[in-house]
Amino acid sequence: MAKHEGKKTTRGRAKKPKPVHYAEDFGLDVTSGDDDMFRWFLLSYLFGKPIQSAVAAQTWKLFMARQLDTPWAILDTPHRTLVRLLDEGKYTRYDETTARALHTSMNQLIRDYEGSLMLMYESSMDEEEFSKRLQELYGVGPKTAEIFMRETQELFARRVE
Repeated sequence: MAKHEGKKTTRGRAKKPKPVHYAEDFGLDVTSGDDDMFRWFLLSYLFGKPIQSAVAAQTWKLFMARQLDTPWAILDTPHRTLVRLLDEGKYTRYDETTARALHTSMNQLIRDYEGSLMLMYESSMDEEEFSKRLQELYGVGPKTAEIFMRETQELFARRVE
């Protein structure tokens, strides 16, 4: 790969930076409670994968349209159904692994935090601990945690007030 002004390129073209998305762009208010916090987590989870952000957003909208917007709903959805949904959202290259990862991470979230990201937040002393707890969920790495936590900063700021 060639270098162009410090950015990686493919076939001589500068690689475009991924757009930055916010919960409010999708009608979500993470500070309102578990429902929107989980919806933002799912969207962040999809954004954190090596796939175009438009594909991730489109796939998330399919999850929402099918009311797969809680850890229990996703966990109760058969693997093949999740794979078909991910395929429909154009996640074809990552459909099997993403479906498996979602089931595993939802199981962990339910087992460890009663399915509540708000409980995870409340159990965390600070943002660093919250990030660490998020990354203990299967398939959540630093990038997904970073995307998700852009929207939780206000919650931590409220603690200081």
